[in-house]
Amino acid sequence: MVSCVPQETSGLCGSLRSLAEKEGLEESLLKTILRKLGFSREQFSRNIEAYSEGQKKKVLLAKSLCKPAHLYIWDEPLNFIDVLSRVQIEDLLLTSKPTLLFVEHDRTFRMRIATKQIDL
Repeated sequence: MVSCVPQETSGLCGSLRSLAEKEGLEESLLKTILRKLGFSREQFSRNIEAYSEGQKKKVLLAKSLCKPAHLYIWDEPLNFIDVLSRVQIEDLLLTSKPTLLFVEHDRTFRMRIATKQIDL
């Protein structure tokens, strides 16, 4: 199984609960990962359309990590993500160690996360 994070966040809408139901995700796991990415509990009650672009990107990342996969493919996962959240994402990835193929322009992130790099 493959889990992908697209660059675009425009397809996200509704509540986190409806997203979890629609995607077949465990809602508590989704929210636990979002808490690790800096979400407050108050944010859980808002619709995703009201989130900032960075918060929407975190939802996509958490959604991806909720799905057991052999390969995770992430297209520019740090777009719209603040510095503290970047560190939280790095820590989460270094802890969980998924097989991850990603495109990212942030050199520091690449150096910390990638085990191999292809320059085009």
